[in-house]
Amino acid sequence: MSDDWSPGSWRRKPLLQPIEYPDGEKLDDAVRRLSRFPPLVTSWEIETLKSRLAEAAQGERFLLQGGDCAETFEDCCSSIIANKLKILLKMSLVLTFGGKTRIIRVGRMAGQYAKPRSRLEETRGGVTLPAYRGAMINRPEFSREARTPDPDLMIQAYLHAALTLNFVRSLIHGGFADLRHPEFWDLRFVDFSSRSHEYRRMLKEIGEAVSFLEAVAERPLAELGRAEFFTSHEGLHLWYEQAQTRRVPRRSGWYDLSTHFPWIGDRTREIGAAHVEFFRGIANPVAVKAGTSCEPDELLELTRVLNPDNVPGKLTVIHRFGADRIERHLPPLIEILKRHERRVVWSCDPMHGNTIALGNGLKTRRFDDILREVVQAFSIHKALDGRLNGVHFELSGEDVTECIGGARGTTEADLCRAYQSQVDPRLNYEQAMEMALLLSRCMRERGPT
Repeated sequence: MSDDWSPGSWRRKPLLQPIEYPDGEKLDDAVRRLSRFPPLVTSWEIETLKSRLAEAAQGERFLLQGGDCAETFEDCCSSIIANKLKILLKMSLVLTFGGKTRIIRVGRMAGQYAKPRSRLEETRGGVTLPAYRGAMINRPEFSREARTPDPDLMIQAYLHAALTLNFVRSLIHGGFADLRHPEFWDLRFVDFSSRSHEYRRMLKEIGEAVSFLEAVAERPLAELGRAEFFTSHEGLHLWYEQAQTRRVPRRSGWYDLSTHFPWIGDRTREIGAAHVEFFRGIANPVAVKAGTSCEPDELLELTRVLNPDNVPGKLTVIHRFGADRIERHLPPLIEILKRHERRVVWSCDPMHGNTIALGNGLKTRRFDDILREVVQAFSIHKALDGRLNGVHFELSGEDVTECIGGARGTTEADLCRAYQSQVDPRLNYEQAMEMALLLSRCMRERGPT
């Protein structure tokens, strides 16, 4: 890191997706308060994740990252947090079985309160207001008061993130013993699938494997070791990230202690702009989203700026193209990084490139498109003598109806039953579990490193 970097040096760079606060003194006060609060995560947790991601880059682990498109303060309740954690732990067990590899569990949670928007304004009935940018920035109600960015929401975001993390850690420490046994899971959706027999066989094998391990160890699987779980969010709101970035005793460098694993979005990854400037100086493992507009030379330069020492596990590239575009856009990115021997973790986000808008104004995604993009990602990496190292999903542990398809055949007409997202559509519990079963098969067919 060069001598001219500091947690606030991003303020000298162009800021993409800017947030216009009308009261500068109120903003400064909120940042000062945040900077005095205790950190949400620790440097040793961050370094542990970095080492796990280095193993993923070598094909020794697989990254599962998932959670809400955008968290809300209202969803900071025990049942929603527990269900989100449960679905990720269940998916990780299924993927462990299929891939015969250890899974890195990372939630899009405890901080995913800010979202980039393709349009920073919204017009209704001839009235134009700032777009809703997430619970950390403004409020969803369509009024000037609600849509005006409020610095106090950063304080609320921190407090809700702390509550979420505290509960997650308690649940992880408590064991969640029933999650290790598929016979206790809600799997009614399986009977609606044409692959029902395959799913049942796979789940039976998982249950038998768990029972065998417990019999050998003479104790429940939950007692054999606590599951590791890490948090992540898009580092969009740089005032918030700056406030929680600090040095720690007996370690060099600066850590963003608002989360373990922040990422740069596809709309803010411009080299020389504020987000890349901030991310290049923190010691956390970081990720960058790469969509169809990302050129090979740009990605190569991003790897040099964000990971100048080419440290394994430091940088993850999350590609997001869409099922119809991945075959054209992904190979050049893989080839240039391979040619220059740049070490990255490759992860596939099959959600954002497959979003479609319906006539009624709702956004949705088709289950089959999401699956198709991931399957192609596995194949493309393998064809280029590489490996896909992870997946990144927007999902819910609830029975929402936001994505079309899956075993139950959710249709466009079904979406109005439980469409809850304020921003982008998520896989529901059943669709996420089915996705895990199908990816497990892909991982099994791919074989070991």
